[in-house]
Amino acid sequence: MQIAVVGGGIIGATVAWRLAQHGARVTIFEARQWGAEASWAAAGMLAPGAEVTAVSAWAEMALASARMYPAFLRELEAASGVRIGYRPTGGLELFAGEAELADLASRAEPQRQLGIASRAVTAAEAMALAPSLRAPAGSAEYRFYPDDATVNPRDIMEALRVVCGNAVREQSPVRAVLWRDERAHVELEAGGEPLVFDAAVLAAGAWSSEVDMAVPVPSTFPVRGHLLGYDLPAGSLDPILRRGHTYLLQRTGGAFLAGASMEHAGFDRAIDPAIVETLRRNAASLFGKLEGLEPRPWVGFRPATGSGLPEIRPLSGQAPRIWLTCGHYRNGILLAPETARRVSAGLLA
Repeated sequence: MQIAVVGGGIIGATVAWRLAQHGARVTIFEARQWGAEASWAAAGMLAPGAEVTAVSAWAEMALASARMYPAFLRELEAASGVRIGYRPTGGLELFAGEAELADLASRAEPQRQLGIASRAVTAAEAMALAPSLRAPAGSAEYRFYPDDATVNPRDIMEALRVVCGNAVREQSPVRAVLWRDERAHVELEAGGEPLVFDAAVLAAGAWSSEVDMAVPVPSTFPVRGHLLGYDLPAGSLDPILRRGHTYLLQRTGGAFLAGASMEHAGFDRAIDPAIVETLRRNAASLFGKLEGLEPRPWVGFRPATGSGLPEIRPLSGQAPRIWLTCGHYRNGILLAPETARRVSAGLLA
């Protein structure tokens, strides 16, 4: 089969690689630069312990994809020759105040049912896990999630660029993907005759609903997020550290990240100094080594849908070989392996 993939982020790239492994001839159309949007901006947490709060099909997918990650990375490293920063560090989360403690209580039973491992730790144990942790005033509870991990998404995208090779067409925005005569007709914004494929996959992130499709697709939109980078020595923080919407992590090479905000600001790439300052204060209040340090901020556009859930399915019965893979929101990095498995199985069955 000849298959067009619209979008060169981690979802489109992983789907394309899997399709090619199964014998498909794939062309990837990236509107701008390879992996330069949400995949570049993402922190790289593989942390169902923080994201999964209820039993659902989405939760089961997230857990399945998390379990796939070690083997997925080993395979990708072997195929590309690129070393990918991965740390199975676990995650330490603290809860203080009525709302946070209520959140902890509400997620306990669903996570137990789903098999998400965690254990309560004392304040002293928490300090041993993260020695620069700043405990909040008053009483607090601490929980450790041993299966949480971090990965460097930029390393993944470098490796996927190697394995996808000549299939990648950067600076090639797609205007439309239409279904005619049992084939997918891809029209580029640059014009010219449509390019004809046996199948197509829409994986254009927050821009997905801007592509004219064979039938209407669910609206996708960006949720902007600010993140901060710090210069700290490697080994400054072992586990992912979280409280509420604030998280801290350190990658294998030493890069130290703090995040993240969530803003409905369209595709505005401007960095907001007030948001940066709020993130900086929250990060320093959680981890003492950050006090007085000047961070480097950046923004990314999480691809969201109105339901808050990803769309991974055929577009419609009228266009059975056009697949949607969009709306992964906060979890595109985590969900990439399982998304690729589902799409390749569906298209190549």
